[in-house]
Amino acid sequence: MTFLILMAVLIGLLYLGLPMFAALFLLPLAVLLWTEGGIPALGEIVTGNLNGYLLVSIPLFMLMAHIMVRGRVVNDLYGAAFAMMRGVRGGVGIATVIACTIFAAISGSSVATALTVGKIAIPQMLRYGMSRRGAFGVVAGGGTLGILIPPSAPMVLYAFVTETSVGYLFIAGIIPGLLMALIFAAYVWATEGHAAAPADEPPPASLGTALRGAGWSMTLPIFVLGGIYFGIFTATEAAGTGTLWALVIAALIYRSLSWRDVWDGVQEATRTSAMLLMIIAGAAVYGYMLTKLRVPQELAALVAEMGLSKTGFLIAMMVLLFVLGLVLESFSIILLTMPAILPAMAALGIDKVWYGVLLTLSLEMALISPPVAMNLVVIKAITGAPLSEVNRSIIPYMLMLAAGTALMIAFPEIVLWLPRQMGYAG
Repeated sequence: MTFLILMAVLIGLLYLGLPMFAALFLLPLAVLLWTEGGIPALGEIVTGNLNGYLLVSIPLFMLMAHIMVRGRVVNDLYGAAFAMMRGVRGGVGIATVIACTIFAAISGSSVATALTVGKIAIPQMLRYGMSRRGAFGVVAGGGTLGILIPPSAPMVLYAFVTETSVGYLFIAGIIPGLLMALIFAAYVWATEGHAAAPADEPPPASLGTALRGAGWSMTLPIFVLGGIYFGIFTATEAAGTGTLWALVIAALIYRSLSWRDVWDGVQEATRTSAMLLMIIAGAAVYGYMLTKLRVPQELAALVAEMGLSKTGFLIAMMVLLFVLGLVLESFSIILLTMPAILPAMAALGIDKVWYGVLLTLSLEMALISPPVAMNLVVIKAITGAPLSEVNRSIIPYMLMLAAGTALMIAFPEIVLWLPRQMGYAG
């Protein structure tokens, strides 16, 4: 009950217009001044939580994504996917799912995936006769793969907070990400099979030509993830070397990146990272407050008293995460919930890698949850369509994500099989 009251107060402060980092500092300060008389180790709490080597990878992965977006490599990626799927029923929509999947492995950002792929794919899908609802939905839904298929900034933060191997988390996201992409593609095949090339469509480039054009960009996820999986470098080193390789691809091979693009990407990555680090600092104080108020112990005791099974607890948490996702962004949700629920997870024997993927799926649903969500706002900005129309387009994808989450709760090996093949002992 204490946890829910604190969350309600925090959300109320946000609705009053207080920035997230300020709310995370002020609420614990007020509560602890009232209950404890102050926070004697405030500086140590903040610096101790920001002094993490793994956190360096977050701004580097963000910079890598900005370089690839500003280098405009997604045009070739979509062209290759479209060349492969051109003769398939609903191929233009399935090509969009494939492009989202590949770009997700490059950018690690759902919003960047929806924005970049959507600019190219939505006009093409509409020209081929796909319904507006189908075209909007496949981009918004496919864009959510950005935080599930590695590299993923929310997964890096989750690994940091829970002291979990980010390498195993990345590995665990591969099969669920590909499974959700396959489900999305099957839905497009079943519902948008009427889409076909216009009569005046010129012959497309050959598949070989299209693949050669996209080949270099597709080496980036192989380079980054392969280096992590085979122990060549850590996640932080992978972020740095991946950023360097992205620069080589965009600036020297594609020759589509200017110094201005690099500078703008650095600025954007810096702003986003500074905001995140301020939120992490505030969340550290918030977590200290929870510990002093014994909220984690209360939650663990509540779970024991209610006799919740592992499955029951996971379902309850997925619902809570979805609700929080309607008002908070993914980083804040991870930082606010994990310190409180880790003891309950340990008591129930819930694997942290498994939970990390389930949490990411819930965050994906929040990214596309009406009435307003970032991916939906992106689609509206691209197309100028009414938000109500965009909202309706995403309902099937929310249901598919919910079904995928339920499947992975019922069958944990979908998530854990691949990490265990790579040596994970959890």
